[in-house]
Amino acid sequence: MSRAAPATTPKPRDHAERRRLSDEVHARPFAHLTSPEQITHLALYTGEGSAHGDLAHLNALCARYGVTPPTGEQHHALLDFGEFRLKWECHTEFTSYTFFRAARLPGDEPFAHSAIDAVPRDWVDDLPGELLAALKLVVEPAGKRPRGGDAIGRALSSRNFAAATVAGGAASAYMDFAIDAQGYGRVVVQDRGLRPRQAGRLVQRLMEIETYRMMALLALPLAQARGAELTRMGNRLTDITQRMTAIRQPEDERQLLVDITALSADVERVAAETQYRFAAANAYSALVQRRIEELREQRIEGFQTFEEFIERRLTPAMRTVHAIRDRLETLSRRVTRASQLLRTRVEIEVESQNRDLLSSMDNRAHMQLRMQETVEGLSLAAITYYAVGLVNYGAEALAAAGWAVPVNVVTGLSIPLIAGGGFFVTRRIRRRIRDAAPGTGAGG
Repeated sequence: MSRAAPATTPKPRDHAERRRLSDEVHARPFAHLTSPEQITHLALYTGEGSAHGDLAHLNALCARYGVTPPTGEQHHALLDFGEFRLKWECHTEFTSYTFFRAARLPGDEPFAHSAIDAVPRDWVDDLPGELLAALKLVVEPAGKRPRGGDAIGRALSSRNFAAATVAGGAASAYMDFAIDAQGYGRVVVQDRGLRPRQAGRLVQRLMEIETYRMMALLALPLAQARGAELTRMGNRLTDITQRMTAIRQPEDERQLLVDITALSADVERVAAETQYRFAAANAYSALVQRRIEELREQRIEGFQTFEEFIERRLTPAMRTVHAIRDRLETLSRRVTRASQLLRTRVEIEVESQNRDLLSSMDNRAHMQLRMQETVEGLSLAAITYYAVGLVNYGAEALAAAGWAVPVNVVTGLSIPLIAGGGFFVTRRIRRRIRDAAPGTGAGG
């Protein structure tokens, strides 16, 4: 007889973050798109910690249309408002809004209308943050005769654009990386057999290429602004190192120490102001390269590929950023070495002063010893004088008592005996003191 399966499968206790970490792989799913499609993508720079304000603004739109809003824990959502669909993503530094609308595309001017036209204007005007990237995209249906190069050039806002066959030949993509009169870049995707999920991935990658490109380029103005400042700092450091070899007075060392400390503080300030932005630029630039690889592009003769376009325009900017970062790191190391050299010089000078001080103290100790020996000699004479006086008083007392004591002879003979005894006693005491002192030998 077989046993019935348990109502629930037993398992150990879950880690507190297990479900959230498992759901992360399904975060920010791609939209399903079917051509023809109009798409508008906005990326607004909001800085860190802006998720609450972005979510509140999105909830206001949901309330206007009677759509269930995302929860406070969500950082992405795909919502259907009837007239349009919205994909919302809240990233670390920016928030993106992508609007989708299925509509017939005008034949001559595919960008005459866009998906954002269906969104309430007042809500769009009040979006939190500063607009950094804006794109209008159209996905033209597979059955339509593809536009030629001249027609694509007229549809885009710039004659200088990138083009390639992408997604393994399932589509062609054209992107101008420019800003038109309405403030948008333009992208044309010609469907040649895209599946809905595949179309969503392709559009998402094209939007992310532009968004991450702009996020990476945020570091360029900062790097350009810091270049002249680093040059001035380098000149200050050169002046300090030259002055270091011409130090003559202790005041010069103190002034150099003040100057190099101020320079070190300035270098650390610039490093603190640029470190995050430069590191972020490196990460965003890598994402751009990754998204271009995921396009699986193939050349359309006569046009630049996406990789070539980015290589000629984004790569030099990133090299400028990396050069400024490397200059800053090199300057920081040079300042550290100069500071160490100055500290070494000061330490040597202090050691020299300490040596002179110890030598002076040793000389004074020798002088004090000579003076002490002189005083000891005088003290011995005084002791002998008083002791001989006592012997004289004793001899006179004996003579007065009737004893035949030659007072003067006794007194005279006692002088060398008392002086010699005092000398030997003093010498013995001095030897004991010297032997008891640390670091001294036992010899006299």
